Parts: sequence; C-alpha cells; structure tokens
Amino acid sequence: MRHCGLVLIGTLLMAANVRAADLFVDNVAGDDLRDGARAESTGGSGPVRTLKRALELAHAGDHLRLANRGVPYREPISLSAAHHCGNDVSPFVIDGQGATLDGLTPVSHDAWEPYRGAVFRFRPAKKTYQQLFLDGKPAAQRKLASTDRALPALGPLEWCRHDGFIYFRVEEHKLPENYELSYHGLQTGITLYHVHDVVIADLIVQGFRIDGINAHDGVRHCELIGVTSRGNGRSGVAAGGSSRLRLDGCLIGDNGEAQLRAEGLATVTVDDSELVDNTAPAVVHKGQSQVEVRQARTSDEPAGDEPAPEDASDSERRPKTRPTANRPNESHPTNHSALCPRAGRHVGYGAAAKELIAERMAAVKLGQRVIAS
Repeated sequence: MRHCGLVLIGTLLMAANVRAADLFVDNVAGDDLRDGARAESTGGSGPVRTLKRALELAHAGDHLRLANRGVPYREPISLSAAHHCGNDVSPFVIDGQGATLDGLTPVSHDAWEPYRGAVFRFRPAKKTYQQLFLDGKPAAQRKLASTDRALPALGPLEWCRHDGFIYFRVEEHKLPENYELSYHGLQTGITLYHVHDVVIADLIVQGFRIDGINAHDGVRHCELIGVTSRGNGRSGVAAGGSSRLRLDGCLIGDNGEAQLRAEGLATVTVDDSELVDNTAPAVVHKGQSQVEVRQARTSDEPAGDEPAPEDASDSERRPKTRPTANRPNESHPTNHSALCPRAGRHVGYGAAAKELIAERMAAVKLGQRVIAS
C-alpha cells in the first residue's frame, strides 16, 4: 500500500511538471487571437498581445514570458485563482525579461486650468496618493506640512497636491502642454490574493497609484526575484493579511508613503535587496506584521549599479536601507531623480542581481524548489 502511495505521488508530480507550459506575451508583435505557445508567430500560433489574455489561457504551474520590446505594458496583473498557482515542482512564473509594467496616464492638455501666474492645476479623478510625473519620472514635489492650509510658493517645475488638485508651476514663457506630464492612472500593478507557489522575476513595476505589488491576503510561497518597484503612490511592495512573501535581489524606492509596507499578520523576508529610503521610510509596519532583513549573499557587486569595494565586509553586503544625505522635511521639495531611468543613476540591478535571476530561474526550469516556506 505504501509503495502504491509513493507511486501515485510520483505520478502526480510528473503530471504537474509535464502540464506546465510556457506562454509568451508580446505587447508589440503579439495578437490575442493566437495561442501564446510560441515567442514568434508561425501560422496560427504565436504570442498573445495582452497580459489579460495570457492569464486567461494560463494553467497552474505555467510560465508567462514577457517580451521586452522597450514599450511598457500598461495594464494591471491580478493573480487570484487556482490556475494562477504553482506547486513544489513547478511554480507559476511571470518572467518579465526586463520589461516594464507601467500605470501612468498622460495629463490631457485641456485638463489644466490657470491658477495664479505661472501656476496651473488639474483635478485627477482619483486623488489619494497621486503624484505628478515629468518626462516619465516623478517631478520635484513640495509636500505640505499637516498644519499648512495655503498653497506654498512653488519653484519652476515643482508641484504640490492640495485640496484635491495637483498644482504645477511652469517655466517662463511656457504652458503645461509644452511638457510631457502624467499621473497615476491605474491603481495597483500586481495584485496577489489567495495564491501560492508564485515567482515574479526580472520585472520593473512603476507608476501605480496605490502599490506596485500587493500581496493582499492568503499568499504563501511567493517570491519576487530581481524586481524593481519604483514611483508608486503608496508603496513599492505591500503585504497584508496572512501573506508570506520573499524579496530576493530586488530594488524598491522612490515610492510615496513606504518602500515596503507590511500589515496584519503578514511576514516578509528580504534577501540581497535594496530598500532605498529616499522619498519615504524603507519599511512601514502595521498590526502584527513581521519584516526580516537577512544578510545579503556574498558577490562581486551589490544589487544596485555601483560596484562593491574588493574588501567589503559582510556588513557592507547586507540588504540595504539607504538614507538620503539631506532628507527633506515635509515643507521642502522632494527630488525623486535618484531612481529615475533618465536621471544620473539608472534604476535596475547590477551584475550580481542579474546572475541571481539567472540562477533562480534555472532552478525553476529544473523543477527545483526556490521558494521559502
């Protein structure tokens, strides 16, 4: 009887491994009428165009491969069903391959109205946690103190959120329509709800009004590998309820209220990652949640772009929460450029994190369990 049971378990595991398939998504060359079975179009087979269609076609343990064409995917992802889960043998994988998931929406030129002098304003439909972006990166914000009632003086290209409006000061002889201005149009980049054995890897998530990634409740055996989450209104990564989440080789920064937010009974483990404390606290705790920041793995470079010194000690290689040298107070403008793709420092991940992604994803392909329990 015991032998039969072991054979049955082995058969089920083999079936799960065989059932797992690759689904290809290409937001430039794809077509939702195709089956998603190939990266290139051949006859009626080829990549689908949208993430929504890929998730409709997906089964438990499948791997979604996103083509990185340099054009952001502008749609949210929601994993909340049994066919969006994995198992010990084959986790459900979203492999971004360096692509970007973007929640920004352009500000319509006719949405702006003159306010005073060079200051213009518009009222977004969703007001909470809103930010203004200039040329695809967060613009310099002048935050109000809790006691402020009047609009503060804005410098050129500064903005402020006040009484439900976003105020923006233009440069001399210019109008808002002379700039590429955008704001948070989509709510949450990736929502996880009662799913398990999920890997999200090599993906940039940015520009969402609430959270870049939200493990809402009941999430277990979920791992983010080499993910960058930046420029989101509330937090880069949030975990709530009884969720258990692990960050490995990630870069989280430039978010509005917290880089990592944990609440309820959630447990988050952070390995070999940077939580950049430049615009908000690195970690915000609510309820009885727990966040464990563990020692980074030894490597030639940290997860960021700057090489580590050759004699760097173990303490220098730990997952970092990096404060800004002169952190602005609430009544002074905040410059978000440190994490912006077109600013001086490109936000991505260095060679060590890229090697980490390759190592972890190779393990996934071999059917090895890489997700912490």
